[in-house]
Amino acid sequence: MAERDKSHPFRPVRHAVCSLLLLLIAAATLPGCDRLVTPPAHQAAKDADAKAASGDFLAAINLYEKALDGSAGSADIHYSLALLYDDKMNDPLNALHHFKRYLTLAPTGRHAAEVKKFMKRDELTVVTSLSGDSVVTRAEAARLRNENLSLRKQVDERNAQLRTAALAEKAEARQKKGEKSPPPGKKQKGTPRSHVVQPGDTLYSLSRKYYDSPERWKDIRAANSKSVDSAGKLKVGQTLTIP
Repeated sequence: MAERDKSHPFRPVRHAVCSLLLLLIAAATLPGCDRLVTPPAHQAAKDADAKAASGDFLAAINLYEKALDGSAGSADIHYSLALLYDDKMNDPLNALHHFKRYLTLAPTGRHAAEVKKFMKRDELTVVTSLSGDSVVTRAEAARLRNENLSLRKQVDERNAQLRTAALAEKAEARQKKGEKSPPPGKKQKGTPRSHVVQPGDTLYSLSRKYYDSPERWKDIRAANSKSVDSAGKLKVGQTLTIP
């Protein structure tokens, strides 16, 4: 046995080198290695926020999808996707999917309570659309609309600080240019404005756009009572009067 060991003095070294090469090859083929050449998830989410703010909702959805990694940290991304599908794309089915993913990843998260309410409303919306409005009474539909307004108001209030900051920057820019800002609380009078309905528009989103509040959606519906039904459904290309 002693002579046999002496005839192969480099066998342990060769074995160690081979083991190291195998480890390097295995590491190079790991599926996560290709992430080194792709943008980080948080950058994709940040780009998605910018696209959503600019109105490019489809691009925002694609970027949010790229940012999803199945971890608990992606729960808020599912929440953002659900709001886009719900409010901008009028797609309650996809909204439900992402609301459910949020609750799966963050069952006690900060949005959990309102997500459950959103899901209840969207489930009824989906069932109603499949059954021809036969399962929801007028009273129930009115209750859901009011609940929707309340929930949207809560979401808007979370972004109030951002909107206030943006208005302050605009006011500062006007002052630098020598423009005179209108007195606070005083609205300029003029002829009613018109708006051509775009994909993703709702009475609530138009109210937020023109009045910085979702509460004026009834005024818009009343001003267009001949072309907008009681359910408030809008058609792309439809021209609305904004009072």
